[in-house]
Amino acid sequence: MKTIMIGGVAGGASAAARLRRLDETAEILILERGDFVSFANCGLPYFIGGAITDRSALTLQTPESFWARFRVEVRTGSEATAIDPQQKTVTVRELASGRVYQEAYDSLVLSPGAEPVLPPMEGADASHVFTLRNIPDTLKIKAFIEEARPTSAVVVGGGYIGVEMAENLKAAGLDVSIVELSDHLIAPLDFDMAADVHRYIQSAGIRLYLNNGVQAIQGDSVVLQQGQLKAQLVILAVGVRPETALARNCGIALNQRGCILVNSRMQTQIENIYAVGDAVEVQDFVTGKPAFIPLAGPANKQGRIAADNICGIPSQYEGTQGSAVLKLFDMTVATTGLNEKAAQAAGLDYDKTYLYSGSHASYYPGATNMSIKALWDRETLRLLGAQIVGFDGVDKRMDVLATAIRLRAKVTDLASLELCYAPPFGSAKDPVNMLGFVAENIATGKLRQFFWHDVANLPRDGSVTLLDVRTPLEVSRGRIEGFTHIPLDSLRERLQEVPPGKPVYVHCHSGLRSYIACRILQGHGYTCYNLAGGWRLYETLDAAP
Repeated sequence: MKTIMIGGVAGGASAAARLRRLDETAEILILERGDFVSFANCGLPYFIGGAITDRSALTLQTPESFWARFRVEVRTGSEATAIDPQQKTVTVRELASGRVYQEAYDSLVLSPGAEPVLPPMEGADASHVFTLRNIPDTLKIKAFIEEARPTSAVVVGGGYIGVEMAENLKAAGLDVSIVELSDHLIAPLDFDMAADVHRYIQSAGIRLYLNNGVQAIQGDSVVLQQGQLKAQLVILAVGVRPETALARNCGIALNQRGCILVNSRMQTQIENIYAVGDAVEVQDFVTGKPAFIPLAGPANKQGRIAADNICGIPSQYEGTQGSAVLKLFDMTVATTGLNEKAAQAAGLDYDKTYLYSGSHASYYPGATNMSIKALWDRETLRLLGAQIVGFDGVDKRMDVLATAIRLRAKVTDLASLELCYAPPFGSAKDPVNMLGFVAENIATGKLRQFFWHDVANLPRDGSVTLLDVRTPLEVSRGRIEGFTHIPLDSLRERLQEVPPGKPVYVHCHSGLRSYIACRILQGHGYTCYNLAGGWRLYETLDAAP
């Protein structure tokens, strides 16, 4: 049996290694157009910024190491130019010599990946304009910085790659700006969770231009829809698209976006041809609907599944939920599942809440708070998605929430999880548990919420009571117009100041003390609503750029 993988990196290389582990007699060939068959593409920005100093660390496998360990033949610099499904052959062109030949296969795995989108604008092909996909791209950017000595850079696009590149260009000593067409960075985040990222990245010295786009690059001038920037280096990070021309030309079915259509076994509609990685359409694990979610973890799993099925082992890919984490200087940003935009697009009836919880016990030095947002199905309580922005401990909390989503847990199940605790690592009431407690209170009617986007529309005509239960010092630093101040610890003694028979809308700094205030008020017959996320979230959004 002979299997050819077109493309290496995550999907193709994983499929080849798994196939060898399953079948010692199989003939396995990887055709790779580039010079590197398996490399750490997620680590590329950190080589540019200097966190990774050894270029060889980016190369995970070489043709020689693949052969030595797995007896997998790797031909780099070899481009697959055509596939003949009837004859079961691949036409290959050696880039160095120009020689063209055909290679027969029994099974074929396509792993072409996704390529950066180049916007059709003036100057996109200039010598100081770059995209980042592979090691050669990385080396070009690194060499340009070392040789041309640019002092200013503009990153076009505020997704994961754009933000990581901005951080690393700043670390390399450049003056950096990010231009983003939408109203916030990092699309999987909702706007309200991205506000913390905006504030922090600006405090690190990176300028943001949101709700703005690049129209042209003219020399060292980047012309925006609104304004103009100087930049001696430009990184285009506006997104990626599946590289699937080879698949299209041989009749493999694609969707409108150009993604290869596969079933749960990673099979295309053509017998014995599989596809994996960033080029394929996946099923969103939460909604069950088609999606394009290019991530390294899913690509590795898909390669493994394709190899299983080639060897006759039934194996299915169950969908992608989009779990991802981002380092931004000392900040960590993590997401999994659906955000509000995706939940609304899917027509889901969802509820949500916000928390502001410590990374570990407050009495142990170094504790920092993290902002947490979670969505769940209002009827079934199934956890739909989560977002966390903070510093220490963000990744491990998100991994727990990602696991809960994969196991189709209810958000209230989080309350009963027994998680590891010691003061340097967490709290007896872990933030994940706290999320479960809050959701349980909401689901059982013990807690009613209102949100930051409701505040402006609350009546100020006396028909409701607006109450701020923070301390006097906190109020002196800023307050929401129309809210009467009664500190929480004085509330019982000053209940006569809260008119009976009117709904009460309460806030504190984070939502915890105002919840206690609501329980006090409800115990005395009031109907009370708590501001989810509190003053801290409201003030952050009010000051958003």
